[in-house]
Amino acid sequence: MNMPSHPAVIRAMLSADGRLLSADAPLLALQQEAGADLGVALAVPQLAAIARLAGRLGVMVSRPVVAAAERGDIDMWVRARPDDGGVTLSIIDWRERPATAFPADGARRDADIAALAEGWTWQIDTQLRFEMVLAGAGAEGALPADPPVPGSRFSSYFQLQSDEDGDMAMLRGFAQRCAFRDQRALLAADPARAFTLSAFPMFDLAGQLTGYRGTAFPMERAVVAPLAQEPPLTLYPAEFGRRLDRSLRQPLGRIIANADTISAQMAGPLRPDYAGYADDIASAGRHLLALVDDLADLQAIDRPDFSVISEEVDLADLGRRAAGLLSVKALDKQIAIVAPPPDTSLLATGEFRRVLQILVNLVGNAVRYSPEGTQVRIATEWENGQARIAVIDQGAGVDPADRERIFEKFERLGRDDPGGSGLGLYISRRLARAMGGDIIIGGAPGEGARFILSLPAA
Repeated sequence: MNMPSHPAVIRAMLSADGRLLSADAPLLALQQEAGADLGVALAVPQLAAIARLAGRLGVMVSRPVVAAAERGDIDMWVRARPDDGGVTLSIIDWRERPATAFPADGARRDADIAALAEGWTWQIDTQLRFEMVLAGAGAEGALPADPPVPGSRFSSYFQLQSDEDGDMAMLRGFAQRCAFRDQRALLAADPARAFTLSAFPMFDLAGQLTGYRGTAFPMERAVVAPLAQEPPLTLYPAEFGRRLDRSLRQPLGRIIANADTISAQMAGPLRPDYAGYADDIASAGRHLLALVDDLADLQAIDRPDFSVISEEVDLADLGRRAAGLLSVKALDKQIAIVAPPPDTSLLATGEFRRVLQILVNLVGNAVRYSPEGTQVRIATEWENGQARIAVIDQGAGVDPADRERIFEKFERLGRDDPGGSGLGLYISRRLARAMGGDIIIGGAPGEGARFILSLPAA
C-alpha cells in the first residue's frame, strides 16, 4: 500500500556550492534524517546530483528520483533551476511507499531458512546461473534424476508459471530483493514434472546482493493446459496495468536513479566513456518507462468508463511548464524552445495533468524530429470560443495525406528510429477529445508542422 503523498509543490534553495539554504518541511526532514541541516551540503545524493547538473549546464533540469528514508522509499519528480547564483529545487510529485524488505537480521534470515526446510536445495548467482544443488531430507528432498549442472542457466532448467493473478513470486522477489515462496515451476525438459520454489536472498558484507538460495519441492505430476486456453490479456485491462506497475515501474525507476548517480560521478571521477555508458543506461530506462506509461494509458483510455477531471487550466502556463521539462533534451540538439511570455495567460477547461501530458508529447515530438539549430515555438490563441495552444517546429512537416493517419495506434509514418512507440499522438488526441477538445495539424509541407490543441474556453 502506498504511503501518503504531498500534493503541493515542495521547494528548496541551494547555494552555488551546494549548501541547503532553505527547504520546505518534508525535504528539510529528509535532510535532517540524513544527519545534516540547513547551511550545509545537501545530503540527499540524487537531489544534489540534479542541482549540480543544473548549475553546470545553466538550464532547468527535470527528472524522476527515488530517495530512501527510514519510513520507506520516496518517489519524486524534481525540477532544478539555476537562480541568482544558486539552484532552486521544486518537487512537484512526492510519493512515499514502504521500503523494500531486506533480511537485515539473523532472526529474519533464520526464519526464511526454516521455511525452506523441505525439498532439495539450489543456489543461483545474480546472473541466474546455478552455483550448487544439494539433496534434502526425506523422499521430497531427493535430487531429480537429471539435476541442474553448476554454471547452467536457471531458465534452461525451470519454466516459471504465473499464479491466478498473473503474478510470479520469484520475479517480484528479485525486483524487491526479498524472500519469496510458492513459485510454481515446470521442468523445461519435462513440463509434466512440477515443483514449488521458495528462496531467500544472500548479501555480502557491503550489502550487495550475491544471489539466492532456495528449495524445490516436488508436486504431483502437472497437467499442462494449452496456451490457447489462457484468457487473452485484453479481457483484463485493469489487471494488465497493475502487472506493468508491479513488474516494471519500480525496477526501472531504480535503474534510472542508480545510472544517474553513476553518470553524475557522485562517488568520484570516472572515465568519460563509463560515465557515458551510465547516461545511456538511464536514457534507455526512461524510454522503457515512457513505453510502460504509454501502454498503461492506452489500456485506461480505451475503457468505456474512462473519464477526465474538468478544471480551469492556464494553457500558457502549461506551455511554459512543458518547455521547461524538455529544455535539456532540446539543448542537446541545439534547439531553442520559445515558450509563451511569462505575463501571458489563456484559461481553458480540462484536466491539468492530462493537458500537460499532451503538451509534453507534442513538444517532445517537435524536438525529436526537428533539425539541429532550429526553433520550436509554443503559441496561444483564441478561435471560435476555443482556447488553442500550438506547437510549431521548423522540420519537414506532415504531408496532408498523413495528417489523420498519424493519430492511429502504433503509426510512425515509416520512421525506424528508437525514439517513440507510435502511441503518443493517439493517446493525446483521445485525451483532448475526452476533455471536449481536439488536436489538428496545420502548416504547409516542407515548412514545419503545427500541432494545435484546442480546449473549451474557461
